[in-house]
Amino acid sequence: MQLNLKRLFARSITDGPDLVGPQAPPSARSAKRKTTFITLAGILAVVGALAGAYYFAMRPATLRIAVGPANSDDLKLVQTLAQAFAHNSVRLRPMQTDGPIASAQALADGKADLAVIRGDLEVPKTAQAVATLRKNVAVLWVAPAAKVKGKKAGPKISKIPQLAGHRIGVVGRTQANVDLLKLILRQSGVDPNKVEIVQFPAGEAAEAIRKQKADAYLAAGPVNSKITADAITASTRDGGTPTFLAIDSAEAIAQNHPAYEASEIPAGAFGGSPGKPEEEVKTISFSHHIVARKGLSESIVAAFTRQLFAIRQQVMTDFPLAAKIETPDTDKDAMIPVHPGAAAFVDGEEKTFLDRYSDFIWWGLMALSAMGSAGAWFAGYLKKDERSNNSSLRDRLLDMLARARSSDSTEELDQMQAEADDILRDTLHCFEHGAIEQGALTAFNIALEQFHNAVADRKALLMSMPQSLQRASAQFRATGML
Repeated sequence: MQLNLKRLFARSITDGPDLVGPQAPPSARSAKRKTTFITLAGILAVVGALAGAYYFAMRPATLRIAVGPANSDDLKLVQTLAQAFAHNSVRLRPMQTDGPIASAQALADGKADLAVIRGDLEVPKTAQAVATLRKNVAVLWVAPAAKVKGKKAGPKISKIPQLAGHRIGVVGRTQANVDLLKLILRQSGVDPNKVEIVQFPAGEAAEAIRKQKADAYLAAGPVNSKITADAITASTRDGGTPTFLAIDSAEAIAQNHPAYEASEIPAGAFGGSPGKPEEEVKTISFSHHIVARKGLSESIVAAFTRQLFAIRQQVMTDFPLAAKIETPDTDKDAMIPVHPGAAAFVDGEEKTFLDRYSDFIWWGLMALSAMGSAGAWFAGYLKKDERSNNSSLRDRLLDMLARARSSDSTEELDQMQAEADDILRDTLHCFEHGAIEQGALTAFNIALEQFHNAVADRKALLMSMPQSLQRASAQFRATGML
């Protein structure tokens, strides 16, 4: 049986077949279109959420790095790195401090994300290693005595124990170098109270050495440090060359103080002819580290470490000190524990975007699915009353179908026809809103067609009866006799 709601709706508005009433909206098509729009909107929302999450995860991060003092090689290197990182996913914002101690404190106080610190100083508990910036060696030497006519030169100093009673100059203003000198003296059997220690700013050290303001000198820095090389060159006078003092207790110092390592100064490390020193000299070394806060994102630290070693070669052309940058010690017993992000880069276990966020994406999709199911149930619950009301209207239509078969009044049939029109409109609205499904609409369609047929048949019968017989039949029905 072919059912057509448009035809039925037209028949419900008029009695005759020649008049066509307003057509009903394409309910099924509207419902499908609405469903399509809702589905598309849901997909776009999911895609938008994923795109937003990707942008949030991949947006550039700016890290504050504490470094100092002013005009130091460390500060210049960090500034060079900051310029090189200007267009990368991780960027640097240098925070100038008074030195490694102040930088470490800035990291401990949460004012910085990264810091350049000395490994032989107290390391904040929240610090984790990201890279070894450079290794430093302690250089201890004695300047040749100036020749004075008529005055006999004093005994030549060739070993650290002979420094007792002399004046020792320390290059740089940091207290850490003074503490380093005292450690060396004590381990070598010299009471630090029996020597006079003076400090010279790095920029004034060469001039102070030329003026013989001390008998021996200590500098701490990279083997290729220009400050140390200039200070040693200033010690050369009257054809004499400085005497380098070997730290024979280097192994003992390293054993008692793990922040230090026994090391050697290569022959000719500071240039000159003959090379200075002429032979390898035993000494101790310590490192400067780039450290990060313990709570700093693993992915951000991994990205920073990757950028640092990727750009190192480029920076070396402008700043040779960058060649000294090394990966951190990833051993569990390292002096400064490595940051998980840096360890992931070193070990080749750096996570991709999907590795880091796959769980969030999965649970997000599950949550969206659950929300969709809950929304569908809630929408169905809200439409429960509408479905119930439409069901009662359908029952009403069936009742009118029975009445139409026995009605004796065209006026009554017209009233039922008008009521059927209202029921039809309500049913179409319910279908468009999704309150009833296609099966319910088909059942209503059948009942509506049967009603129209009953009305048409009854009207045809009444029209064929004489008017007197119609009135009599109505009177008998009114009195209950028929």
